[in-house]
Amino acid sequence: MNHQGQPSKWISFRVTKEWEGQTVETILKQPLQISNRMINRLTRMKGIRLNGRTPWLKKQVKKGDRLQVAIRPREKAELPPRPVPLQIVYEDADLMVVDKPAGVLVHPVHPEDEHTLAHGITFIWKERGFEGIVRPVHRLDRYTSGLILIAKNAYMHQLLDRQLRQKQIERIYLALLGKPLPKEKGTIQEPIGKDPDHPTKRMVSPNGSPAITHYQVIEQNEHGSLITVRLETGRTHQIRVHFAHLGFPLIGDPLYGGDCTLISRQALHSAKLSFTHPLTGKIHTFTSPLPEDMNRVLSHLKIKQPSLD
Repeated sequence: MNHQGQPSKWISFRVTKEWEGQTVETILKQPLQISNRMINRLTRMKGIRLNGRTPWLKKQVKKGDRLQVAIRPREKAELPPRPVPLQIVYEDADLMVVDKPAGVLVHPVHPEDEHTLAHGITFIWKERGFEGIVRPVHRLDRYTSGLILIAKNAYMHQLLDRQLRQKQIERIYLALLGKPLPKEKGTIQEPIGKDPDHPTKRMVSPNGSPAITHYQVIEQNEHGSLITVRLETGRTHQIRVHFAHLGFPLIGDPLYGGDCTLISRQALHSAKLSFTHPLTGKIHTFTSPLPEDMNRVLSHLKIKQPSLD
């Protein structure tokens, strides 16, 4: 997908009979789902047009009116461009799906972090003549590989973040455990909070935030288990914490007690991502095959490669 240069900053909404008589402000808030904060910003920058003119927010619209909104403003990049290994799986004017390799941070945590996924996307955009701010919609740990959803403007990030909070974005992970699970299918509902004795570690804690993880065994034997995991919430290290709490830490995860003899990072891969495009209504589903390091572990465990189709 080759998107050269800056897309038009305007999107258009043609007023139907259903919305006739409503105000411009109502159209912005309801079918277009624009927040009050963004409406204020659009008003200041004259980013709202009704039939080519700047309207009052309380002006009533008629069927056939054309409302335009500048939801793709020109933005300066927040990060310097740096070449970083990544694969773009899908991209349009407002969002992209990227396959992230293990070992790459999504966003800088410290000033010296200069080769993150966000730096790499900024680099690709600059080569195409596009400039903007990289806005990840959800998290992936540094050593977790696979699919991540990126918004290309604040409006799309707002819409996708709302979908995420309403549990409308499906994220399926593949994980490898060092021993078989007693149940082939289950749900882990344990709150997660910070470990007071470690700066980055998390733990199951009664005072933590609610966390729900669903899992299904694909194949297992006495050597280990390959499972699919679906997140209902998105707490930091959620999958890693939940399975370690049950006594089944992920292979390769030293922070939570996993065996690191077969792989040098947690055996966790974001393998499937499904969502409805907020502007087109189209359902998108993307899959990513297991990376080579996890396939080698599968061979050692004598478990065949999974299919997510």
